[in-house]
Amino acid sequence: MSGDRQTGPGPGPGPDLGVLAARVLFSVQRELFATLAERGFDDILPRSGAVLAHLRPEGIRASELARLSGQHKQVVGTLVDDLERLDYVERVPDPADRRAKLVRPTERGLLQMETAAAIMRAIEERHAQSLGEETYAAFKKALGQVARAQSAAAKRPG
Repeated sequence: MSGDRQTGPGPGPGPDLGVLAARVLFSVQRELFATLAERGFDDILPRSGAVLAHLRPEGIRASELARLSGQHKQVVGTLVDDLERLDYVERVPDPADRRAKLVRPTERGLLQMETAAAIMRAIEERHAQSLGEETYAAFKKALGQVARAQSAAAKRPG
């Protein structure tokens, strides 16, 4: 990320992709977690989003959380430990493999998931109104394609 350069490599003037992506990510996180705090979830930190964003009501393995979030298994394990202490998740046996554990949201975790989903819907609706539904849908589709392509490129050796 090279900052707010006005000219240089890449199409068009203005900040590069990394700068724009970071601005969106950090701004959305700030709004999401500030609003969650206002609604009674003031004990979770934005770093917990690596787990919370990928939780499923039926539970999910920590290894899958690590894969989906792009975080190391040890980092995810620490985040799950923190969220377990705060009563957002619990570890339960995986019915498909008794040796494995699922990370499953507690009642408080489910409420947090519902609240976060409503906050994110409001954020997205605001942007869709600002840009227009069609433009916003095209933006999200294009951003998803860029994210997938970047993720694939980052996995290639060298």
